[in-house]
Amino acid sequence: MGFTKRTVAFVLMLAFVGGSLGAVHKVGDSTGWTSLGNIDYLKWASTRTFHVGDSLLFEYNPQFHNVMQVTHNDFQSCNGASAIASYTSGSDSVTLKRPGHFYFLCGVPGHCQAGQKVDVLVKLSSKGPSASPSPSTLGSSPANSPSEMASAPGPAQSSALSLVSSKVSSLVAVCIAGFVFYL
Repeated sequence: MGFTKRTVAFVLMLAFVGGSLGAVHKVGDSTGWTSLGNIDYLKWASTRTFHVGDSLLFEYNPQFHNVMQVTHNDFQSCNGASAIASYTSGSDSVTLKRPGHFYFLCGVPGHCQAGQKVDVLVKLSSKGPSASPSPSTLGSSPANSPSEMASAPGPAQSSALSLVSSKVSSLVAVCIAGFVFYL
């Protein structure tokens, strides 16, 4: 009977860890972040559900593109000059840390006007307490005020490899601990 309890405990622990890691959404799917082609990033975002703790992965050629997180007004006018955050590595991961709108655009002249911009609406995780954002949050609020942003993103924050590596390392550590417990 101990074998069954340990097995159930191990499976539950794996399910908990797997469920606690946020989803990674590759912006533009296989096409990535580009101004070429007919990518409709607003449509792309509208077909997905984003939760607090999820991450956006922007993959692009850094010689031709970048990612600017901007306010709602700057998003509407395609103005990246006073960005909240800038990403330029070509493989940038942005963790969505709060509910509400997040606005991103390419700051290369003409790219945003050509459609290389995305508005992501983040919802509270279904695992957390249920709450609805106020109408003002859903309206024209800026993405993140400077006080809500962490310090300028460093290599670990902007590297998708670091994000994946840390999540995999955590999962491996829990699996090993569960396996030892199982034995």
